[in-house]
Amino acid sequence: MDFIGANRAPLHSVAAATRRSAFLRPLRHHGLGNRSAETKLGIASGCGGGGGCFGKVQGFDALRLRSTTTKVQSGKAGRSVIKEMGHTSSGNEVPLKYSSGKAFPLGVSQVDDGLNFAIFSQHASSVTLCLKLPERGTQDDADIIEFALDRQKNKTGDIWHVSVEGLPASCVLYGYRVSGPQGWQQGHRFDDSAFDSKKNPYAKLVSGRKHFAVEKEKPSQLFGTYDFDSSPFDWGDNYKLPNLPETDLVIYEMNVRAFTADESSKLGPAIRGSYLGVIDKIPHLLELGVNAVELLPVFEFDELEFKRFPNPRDHMVNTWGYSTINFFAPMSRYASAGGGPVAASKEFKQMVKAFHNAGIEVLQSTSLLAATCSKFQVHGETYMMEPHQFLDEFMRKQIVVLVGLLHIRSQQQCTAAELLGLREYTKLQPSCCQGACTRQFETLEIAKGSVLSRCKIIAEPWDCGGLYLVGRFPNWDRWAEWNGKYRDDIRRFIKGDPGMKGVFATRVSGSADLYQVNNRKPYHSVNFVIAHDGFTLCDLVSYNSKHNDANGEGGRDGCNDNYSWNCGIEGGTNDLNVLSLRSRQMKNFHVALMISQGTPMMLMGDEYGHTRYGNNNSYGHDTHINNFQWGQLEERKDGHFRFFSEMIKFRHNHPILRRDRFLNKVDTNLESPKDIVPEGVPFTGSGYRIAPYSFFEDSVGEAPTEILLKMKNEKVTT
Repeated sequence: MDFIGANRAPLHSVAAATRRSAFLRPLRHHGLGNRSAETKLGIASGCGGGGGCFGKVQGFDALRLRSTTTKVQSGKAGRSVIKEMGHTSSGNEVPLKYSSGKAFPLGVSQVDDGLNFAIFSQHASSVTLCLKLPERGTQDDADIIEFALDRQKNKTGDIWHVSVEGLPASCVLYGYRVSGPQGWQQGHRFDDSAFDSKKNPYAKLVSGRKHFAVEKEKPSQLFGTYDFDSSPFDWGDNYKLPNLPETDLVIYEMNVRAFTADESSKLGPAIRGSYLGVIDKIPHLLELGVNAVELLPVFEFDELEFKRFPNPRDHMVNTWGYSTINFFAPMSRYASAGGGPVAASKEFKQMVKAFHNAGIEVLQSTSLLAATCSKFQVHGETYMMEPHQFLDEFMRKQIVVLVGLLHIRSQQQCTAAELLGLREYTKLQPSCCQGACTRQFETLEIAKGSVLSRCKIIAEPWDCGGLYLVGRFPNWDRWAEWNGKYRDDIRRFIKGDPGMKGVFATRVSGSADLYQVNNRKPYHSVNFVIAHDGFTLCDLVSYNSKHNDANGEGGRDGCNDNYSWNCGIEGGTNDLNVLSLRSRQMKNFHVALMISQGTPMMLMGDEYGHTRYGNNNSYGHDTHINNFQWGQLEERKDGHFRFFSEMIKFRHNHPILRRDRFLNKVDTNLESPKDIVPEGVPFTGSGYRIAPYSFFEDSVGEAPTEILLKMKNEKVTT
């Protein structure tokens, strides 16, 4: 089943006003289930042709029905079918009926007699299903039908459910109103005054505003939607997964929108910043030499979340996407030309297919912290603190969706994975935002599960509650980790901090002190100097301190411990000596990364020296601060870019740099960290330090390789 949705105008929230009867406007799409039902909640067979206002509800039970502003109630209870809804129009009606439904699967699913809606909420006191049926392809004048679920008939355990017969098979918008206890200290945020996709974590598609960060569309609500009309995505008869060994990966961390959003990409306005825009630039990645991309979040989020009310950050736009709303729905505003969730689903898969056809694996970064924090309104404290069987299952299914980019060729029964196909790699953070209630996910089941055991998985082993588990993350010999100690130690050594030569040797040789445990391998260390959250490589050698004033937080955000050195002048300069030194330092970092045992990861833009002007927390800037500058790439193609590309290819061409076991005395002359020799090595002159880093022939069949790292203390004069 593909993600699907409609290219429609923004939706408006429901306002309480005058009472009136329930109306359903007609749609062109065919309905589901038995059309000879007793109940008549009319939907004309045409899409709004010839009118179509339908009369008041005469009687129903088990559920309460509300349209736009009105609850229509009946005293009759105990039956499972709406009795009758009259009409005032001519033409054929498609009746709506409901029954109690079933608890599983969660979300919207097809059943024999229609569509089943199911949602989990352990602490809710009431749940109302809200349906929005637009007329003639518009949403502004659509009525909202609300079904208030009965605790006796429509609830099994902690799952609320209802089956509706007669709904169209696609293009219906839906959400929930959920009432429950209040209280910040107890972790509850129930609010039944509005309904949207945030209360619907299993929505497979989300419909709302059409264009990214267009403020005139800001009031748009985000609703769940579904599609059971479209054919499955065609992956092609010759489609093949790259399935690269972990030893061979060179990862490129990138943002889908920022990669092509700038005019310098020379793409048309409708394509910039979209999934299709990424496809157009795959040749650049092949020329660079990377063979895996790690995407910042591509699941539905609200980029205008900072603009909901006046605050110091209301000038910014969420460009990183970590405030995920729905993990089962692709970001609809990454579709080309404002195409909406239908196009987003298809184009997302087209992008993945294009990557795979080019031999590039797709990795997905996400943070389940955002997911837990955003679910207060429907699930209360369960999503944050309480061990619960459903919560564990929800997290596992989220991870399955997050490993959903690869095509499941054997068509295994995996409901969530079928939404996307099955992805190679996912990276997540290990616990919740509340430092006092840290709760690790079930890493064993993720590592060993029937679906996920075939995937590469990475942990970012720290969180905002202060937990730091680099080298100690529960790994089951399967999880790789972002190696934050590699980042810090390489930075400190290359900028010239004293006492770092031994630690540098340890990091370059695979961080055995962290990962040589049980059956873990050197490639379980994801080595990086730069990632999206922090300085770019250019800024690392251009700024001694962060410059985050543009973020509106008074410089309080972003990391203070950057281990950076500005090479003598803070920020931009025309001093050729300083610029030359900065260029050498960037190359030094890249060389160290590419000769290190482990899995290297670099950041989008570092291949040409992208600057964010000292901002080390640029999450809120949909501008040149984050956007890839294709003009600068062309200017530096023969210098900086060529060096970076050749170093990546050097790594690919030397298997000895990509070992699947840790070094020992037989493999190298690097017997101890002290093998980095101080001054006085013959034929090198005085004032230098030499790191003789030699590999001897082994199972890879490569001749002995020696790498000499020559380091000199220089006084910078400006």
